Amino acid sequence: MRLSYLAHHGQVDKGGCPYVFHPFHLAEQMDSEEAVAALLHDVVEDTDYTLEELRSQGFPDRGLKALALLTHDKEVPYLEYVRQIKADPLARQVKLADLLHNSEPTRLDEADPKRLEKYRQAIELLEAEDPSAPF
Repeated sequence: MRLSYLAHHGQVDKGGCPYVFHPFHLAEQMDSEEAVAALLHDVVEDTDYTLEELRSQGFPDRGLKALALLTHDKEVPYLEYVRQIKADPLARQVKLADLLHNSEPTRLDEADPKRLEKYRQAIELLEAEDPSAPF
């Protein structure tokens, strides 16, 4: 929890709230291993921390694998990134919680229908039974 707080210190979300409230909200919905991944799900993508630094601090390989999947490489199309997440149960659970929280009206710009549609498609993809299903 401390690392998540330190990593996101000073960041705010689109609504102006301290960003760290977002990973804390996700972690509250998870069991212990999932909570760690939820707390750190944006750390590598949005801060200067690296997976190697987290590994050196003793984070387990399973959690690091999930964090690697949750870190979106901007060269990878968004829905392909989501498809990769679907294959890992830990990453999938965290990403679903992330998308649901990000879809709440208080976390979106008032006129952001494109982002909401992107999240809707990602949620459908993660919830679909057939991993090869387009949505």
